[in-house]
Amino acid sequence: MFYRGKYTDGADGREMGAKRQRIIDQGPSFYSNSPGSSFMYTAPPPYSYVSQPPPFPVVRLRGLPFDCTEADVAEFFHGLDIVDVHFVHKNNKFTGEAFCVLGYPLQVDFALQKNRQNMGRRYVEVFRSKRQEYYKAIANEVADARGGSPRRNVPRAKSSDETKDSAEHTGILRLRGLPFSAGKDDIMEFFKDFVLSEDAIHIVLNSEGRPSGEAFVEFANAEDSKAAMVKDRMTLGSRYIELFPSSPEEMDDAISRGR
Repeated sequence: MFYRGKYTDGADGREMGAKRQRIIDQGPSFYSNSPGSSFMYTAPPPYSYVSQPPPFPVVRLRGLPFDCTEADVAEFFHGLDIVDVHFVHKNNKFTGEAFCVLGYPLQVDFALQKNRQNMGRRYVEVFRSKRQEYYKAIANEVADARGGSPRRNVPRAKSSDETKDSAEHTGILRLRGLPFSAGKDDIMEFFKDFVLSEDAIHIVLNSEGRPSGEAFVEFANAEDSKAAMVKDRMTLGSRYIELFPSSPEEMDDAISRGR
């Protein structure tokens, strides 16, 4: 039996949906006795809530198609109760990330089973998240729309983009989000403004020997790899590619794991 009262932070999924006014009406009611039967559960709930309030039921998605809709997310999590979907934008552009509020806490574990499964031609990463992260994403978008920061005088953690900008370049970039069919020729075409050889491109394989969606590229020098960061979040085929400064150690470790 799980806890059916308020969440620890004083807000439950129904209140979130009312505040956001983006509730998806399809599917069962918020506190259903069980999730939809069409979702295939591969494991029983790992825990239950008896006397303590459960965490807020939200997950973060990364790698979504740029034309993704709330209906697509609902279909991706078919059988789970979707209370709200918040797509993350930066400078009025969709980042490929979203927060999804679920019907109740135990559904988070089942949502995580969809990690790295495909939505269309893209695999989507699913992570645990927190109410504060979900609220912050909403607040940031409201602030962007108003042209200001929600907390001008409060120090904030560095964003992913700022971390990339400040990272030290060694001449190696890690690529994430590659189409599984992408080959070395496709990557050379993606970086056509730079001189690369096939030997400088390393496509990472998973434990089954299949492409993992990641690769490492060795540039002639650190200046070239830093200049190549302008290609971050540009598309290769139907997918946008994320670039990260890397190191020989990280590259060797990733390649060896896929062997």
